Amino acid sequence: MRERILLCLAHMSGNEMKFIEEAFADNWVVPMGPNVNGFEADLERFVNRREGGQPPLDRKVVCLSAGTAAVHLALIACGVEAGDEVLVQSFTFCASSHPITYLGATPVFVDSERESWNMDPELLEEAIKDRIAKTGRKPKAIIPVALYGMPYRVDRIMEVAARYEIPVIEDAAEGFGSTFAGQALGTFGEYGVLSFNGNKMITTSGGGALICPDAEKARKILWYATQARESYPYYQHEAIGYNYRMSNICAGIGRGQMTILDEHISHHRHVQALYCELLKDVKGIEMHCNPWPEADSNFWLCTAVLDPSLHVRGEENAYKEVITGAVGGAAGVTHAVSTAVTDCQPNANVEALRIALDAANVEARPLWKPMHRQPVYRNAPAYVNGVSEELFATGICLPAGPYVSDEDVRYIVDTIKKAIS
Repeated sequence: MRERILLCLAHMSGNEMKFIEEAFADNWVVPMGPNVNGFEADLERFVNRREGGQPPLDRKVVCLSAGTAAVHLALIACGVEAGDEVLVQSFTFCASSHPITYLGATPVFVDSERESWNMDPELLEEAIKDRIAKTGRKPKAIIPVALYGMPYRVDRIMEVAARYEIPVIEDAAEGFGSTFAGQALGTFGEYGVLSFNGNKMITTSGGGALICPDAEKARKILWYATQARESYPYYQHEAIGYNYRMSNICAGIGRGQMTILDEHISHHRHVQALYCELLKDVKGIEMHCNPWPEADSNFWLCTAVLDPSLHVRGEENAYKEVITGAVGGAAGVTHAVSTAVTDCQPNANVEALRIALDAANVEARPLWKPMHRQPVYRNAPAYVNGVSEELFATGICLPAGPYVSDEDVRYIVDTIKKAIS
């Protein structure tokens, strides 16, 4: 599989190299330049298009150094300050919540509904009412997340947010290319977050972008992203800014990647459909699919849940040994731990299946551990219904990248079947 990936990368590199070579030839090796401008224009064309004869939108995009930076700047733009509270989906990666703490604010976690695995609109409204009753103030923002690319209940969340006049920052980092009712995720709320990390739908090696409602707000975000410099012939700063602008080299990679974005999305959806077909008769394994007619996921990752009664060979040995090397793509950043278990972890059959796939040279991962169960957030307010903890205990992510072939999917499914006792 590794050789096939390298061959594909070599074949695809011409798209990216054209823009990169132009950047070096023109001496634009800085966090600005023609590729950054061009990438933003490409992204605007993509996110503003709508299906079903609907007129295009007019959102503006600012390219940044990371999706986390986009969350951070969106919070600032929404007026979040120290002492404020922000409602954020619990079932997500930490980049959705960590920027809240950068500002001295408090994340208030909201659990998921079962259909999409994303923020529960009813629980969201309950949390808003309770925070107002407890603190006398409304939360400053709401951050729903497109978990694994799956659209959240956009209509209901926006309805609740509008009722209480709270801005929505859509974390569509995993949902680039996903739509709800024919419209791109990230374009419904006040701001929308995109990520181009190495494992996303397209990559700039690292990087992200913020979808803004209009040109004026995009200019304000750009100002913050370039150290909040004032227009003097010398450096003058009247506010705290950040070094968050995307580099012209990374943007060149992104421009090349945009030429194959629709192809990547189609491939991910094809892989999802093939998993569903090959696993449909396997008892105890259920793929996560689009829950509503309006939802059209990019299936950034293909995910499944295992029935707790499903027996996987080797599950009696799960969590017997402490992991000493990198796991889940975290090469070089693993922090040593003293115990193999925590008080909230996937079931033994999920871990046994991950180990069986790993032994077959297939990287599978557990689902995201809910943020309200992370030790760093033990004291944060949380409104939970048990859904995310149940999914974390029973779920697994399967490979779905652009270089995962039909043959690879069949090999993965055969490995899964062999692992089931």
